[in-house]
Amino acid sequence: MTQVSAASSTRDLAAGRRNVVASAVEALRERIFALPDGELIGSLPDLAKALGVGIVTIQQAARILEHEGLLEVRRGPGGGYYGRRPDAATLERSLAAYMRSQPASWEEALDMTSLLFNELAAAAAECHEPVLLEELRGFAQSVSRAAGEEDVQQLELAFQDLLFRMVDRPLFELLTRVTLRFSASAPHDSAYRGALDLERWKSGRRLIIDAIMRHDAQLARFEANRNNRDYIMAWLQHMRS
Repeated sequence: MTQVSAASSTRDLAAGRRNVVASAVEALRERIFALPDGELIGSLPDLAKALGVGIVTIQQAARILEHEGLLEVRRGPGGGYYGRRPDAATLERSLAAYMRSQPASWEEALDMTSLLFNELAAAAAECHEPVLLEELRGFAQSVSRAAGEEDVQQLELAFQDLLFRMVDRPLFELLTRVTLRFSASAPHDSAYRGALDLERWKSGRRLIIDAIMRHDAQLARFEANRNNRDYIMAWLQHMRS
């Protein structure tokens, strides 16, 4: 009975310790977002005193926030804990790593990417920036000159990048880039290689571009769905059968 009680007490202490650290993490996170990027949120002793916890607890919480990309620990003169904002590349790597740790297949990522592309095309139709529209017009000419799969792969990446610049939606871009990176990680022998209908691809991309140039979001979404998503879904169904 004594051993059972001791084990239970140890578990309770460990759980309590985790709760204290979690509370410290949340308190520090709030301080970080309450200040501009790069601001000092405090020294180790000051933060421990302000939060009413031990120095070790602050150090453990800081390691978690460093891993999240929200905190920078500077040592020496002028040192302390400085708040940060995670950049898109850090978030992209974290999300991609999370997706890889889940049982989701690359086929699911392709499904997600094609849905996001529909909305990306529709959102791009709302862009009225002359320089970007002229670049899109020039891109349509590049599509017509595509000669094979390598050209298509390069043009697809360029098309995505151009549409992202036409649409000011950072989270939307992040999610799309993550799913694109994940879907591109499929083995070459099971991906699109050999399945491309070049003329259909050219025609489809020209129709999408034309709808965007006309600022017709509904048509752009329709053409993206018809000439991208439907094609991908049909190909995936064929691969499963």
